Amino acid sequence: MKRLSILGSTGSVGEQALDVARAHPDRYRITALSAGRRIERLAEQVRCFRPQVVAVADAAGASELRQRLGADAQREIGVGSAGLEAAATADADLVVSALVGAVGLRPTLAAVRAGRDVALANKEVLVMAGALVRREVAAHRVALLPVDSEHSAIFQALAGGQREAVARLILTASGGPFRTWSAERISRATVAEALAHPNWKMGPKISIDSASLMNKGLEVIEARWLFDIEAERVHVVVHPQSIVHSMVEFHDTSVIAQLGLPDMRVPIAVALAHPERLPLELPLLDLPAIGRLDFENPDTTRFPCLGLAYDALRMDEAAPAVLNAANEIAVAAFLAGGVAFPGIAAANAALLEEHAKATARPVLRDLADVTDVDAWARARAQEWLAAKEGL
Repeated sequence: MKRLSILGSTGSVGEQALDVARAHPDRYRITALSAGRRIERLAEQVRCFRPQVVAVADAAGASELRQRLGADAQREIGVGSAGLEAAATADADLVVSALVGAVGLRPTLAAVRAGRDVALANKEVLVMAGALVRREVAAHRVALLPVDSEHSAIFQALAGGQREAVARLILTASGGPFRTWSAERISRATVAEALAHPNWKMGPKISIDSASLMNKGLEVIEARWLFDIEAERVHVVVHPQSIVHSMVEFHDTSVIAQLGLPDMRVPIAVALAHPERLPLELPLLDLPAIGRLDFENPDTTRFPCLGLAYDALRMDEAAPAVLNAANEIAVAAFLAGGVAFPGIAAANAALLEEHAKATARPVLRDLADVTDVDAWARARAQEWLAAKEGL
């Protein structure tokens, strides 16, 4: 019986991780759950899985959760960052880090330092502090298992060859809802249009990142640290069918790909069951019915965020954290109607340029250094967006 802690249990990945656990009650026990503000859904999960530790974003959420649980409320309910860390260090064999954004860094590091294996869906953890996280993972001898479909595909494909024989990693991107749109039409994109991903069902932030190709840029940075490979050997191709989830090319020019229908329960199950595989009641892949698999190069003119990710990796360890913070602020502004879609890339580029011109760039020696960079970039991004209102 594997004990699981789910950070971000009411989000898309968290819900699907619980679906996998629910389908295999003989294999998994949920010991901790954390959520932000979907308290009604969290209460349902607590009643179903009866975890020992529960965490919410604030005191109001804790009060509402106790009220909804009634007689079932006799358990620890953590609040804020301390609550997240309590859930991350709970009695568990595997912590599923499925939070969105920078909020996931501190609890994920807490889980690693507590000796917990981590199934990582929160890509911003490695984007912000890849070198630091890798050092901690090595020091505490824990497993860091990818949950993103692309990184899970690479993780699986690497089993087919020797790590030292890898020539490059090839991440696939669906291209998002604007793949065939002109730059002029993209400039007028609405929030609803940007959220309408053609293949995947995801939360709002990752959906917007997919539309801008920032999500793929973040995945490039994540792959660089997750697989300890130079950025120059991480490539991206657009694959609109989302059937080939990613590929590994070896020195002998052989390419091993992982294929499957676009369903996040597959990579989640791979991480939860590793090194075994779980049977899943999902439709089988019918290649004749799909008919064709297309590939094309990404257009970094229409989608400049992808190129910014490579720029950040070429700068220094702090630059990806700057890019991530700027992007989170810009995406939130777009979702709130405060900036047009191109303003996301413009804000990201402006903050990276400001960071590059700084006379003294910070070194990320510890978590405090990362949080300082993150706070600076968020404040500057908000100032920049306020000055460019209506961009």
